[in-house]
Amino acid sequence: MSIRDWPSGERPREKLLHRGSATLSDAELLAVLLGNGVPGKDAIALGRELLQAAGGLGALLGRADGPVPTPGLGPAKRARIVAALELARRSLAEQLQALPSLGSPRDSGEYLSARLRHLPYEVFGCLYLDNRHRVLAFEELFRGTVDGASVHPREVVRACLKHNACAVIFAHNHPSGVAEPSAADRAITRELREALQLVGVRVLDHLVIGHGTPVSMAERGLL
Repeated sequence: MSIRDWPSGERPREKLLHRGSATLSDAELLAVLLGNGVPGKDAIALGRELLQAAGGLGALLGRADGPVPTPGLGPAKRARIVAALELARRSLAEQLQALPSLGSPRDSGEYLSARLRHLPYEVFGCLYLDNRHRVLAFEELFRGTVDGASVHPREVVRACLKHNACAVIFAHNHPSGVAEPSAADRAITRELREALQLVGVRVLDHLVIGHGTPVSMAERGLL
């Protein structure tokens, strides 16, 4: 039976519009984005299969947003998921930029998590702030293992000067989901802080993004 033959209260789209998006499962939300299924599977069954094959929603979103095609997702369906991800990020970015200032570096955690949490590879990014700690921009600077070989202080200094930043918040993700700062994380943070002190840029925090709440290195006393 096709989803269009289901009672209206059980169809994902109608359920979302009448009862709210929070009432839908991950597979049902994916079904709304996918629009339709494939031969032999309705959109919800396809959503469940994609989630199971990927190992969860975060992994699936990372695959859809990455350069490698995702089995079971054609270009149109993949584009819808990537567009939804980008809209969510831009909405969070607007909220962040509307703040008069970041009262705490943790204010940026939701946005940075949305940018980095789902990625299947490590990304090191930088949130640039003015002298009142208002957001100027966010940039992904490096990809790969976060250590002295992949994060170059000279490039970080150059980027800060380009944005005329007075302060920064660093963030990187752990694809494993374990958000504990490693010895390499602590070492590169110290190196970057020392390099940026020379040009008058303060390092407010370095957030490690994994499953759950980001870990703040400032709150851990690691800056």
